[in-house]
Amino acid sequence: MLGAFTLAWTHSIEKIEWQEDWRVTPAGLEVVAARVKGSGAGMEPPPEARLAGGWFQWRPAPLPRPQVVLGNSGLAGEWRLCHDGRCRTLSEILGHPVGPHPTVMKACPPQR
Repeated sequence: MLGAFTLAWTHSIEKIEWQEDWRVTPAGLEVVAARVKGSGAGMEPPPEARLAGGWFQWRPAPLPRPQVVLGNSGLAGEWRLCHDGRCRTLSEILGHPVGPHPTVMKACPPQR
C-alpha cells in the first residue's frame, strides 16, 4: 500500500515542472508540500514560497480530500506518480493510455 507519493506534471502552456508531495490519511489524500520550477500563466507560487534548489517551495494548508480529479488536456505530458525514487505516468500504472480524460485518484480503504 502506498502511504506517500509525489504527483508531478508539466504545465501545458509554460512547460514548467510542478510537483506536489501527498500522503494518504484516514481522512483522504492530503498535499503536504508543493514546488514549481518557475511561474507564469496561473502558476504563480504563493507569497510564502521560498526559492531553494531552483524550485519555489511551500507547504499548503493541510486539507484532506476524499478524491482528487486530475484533468488531462492532451496538450502536455502526462501526470506522473513518483514513489521510492521512480516516476511512472498514469498510463504506465493503469496499463492503458489515459488519453484526454480525467482520472480520479482516491485512497483505498485499509485492507484487513
